[in-house]
Amino acid sequence: QVRLVESGGGLVQAGGSLSLSCAASGRTFSAMGWFRQAPGKEREFVAAAVRSGLNTYYAGYYADSVKGRFTISRDNAKNTVYLQMKTLKPEDTAVYYCSAREATFIGSIWWRSTEYDYWGQGTQVTVSS
Repeated sequence: QVRLVESGGGLVQAGGSLSLSCAASGRTFSAMGWFRQAPGKEREFVAAAVRSGLNTYYAGYYADSVKGRFTISRDNAKNTVYLQMKTLKPEDTAVYYCSAREATFIGSIWWRSTEYDYWGQGTQVTVSS
């Protein structure tokens, strides 16, 4: 049984930092990512760590809104993906969801939520101004 368990959300002031983690169990994945959903808005892509071919190297991809402030990383031994968030802004406030995909991506479609097979329960991140 596949499980994705997120942790690390919370309340922080603007300009501050938070780190999220997502521990996966049940199998390994070609890609793991983070999406977020603010109240009244659609779920949007934040970042993804995507395996490069048959290698163990994972490339990081980011939404323009977080590029330069967020860093995604992956610990293959722990089957865990992390999202380090710096210089947080009030507009980063949302529920953050971890996602995982089994099959290798064909094309640059890691930003599509429909391409992921599994989802975590979500963790709240609130940035106060």
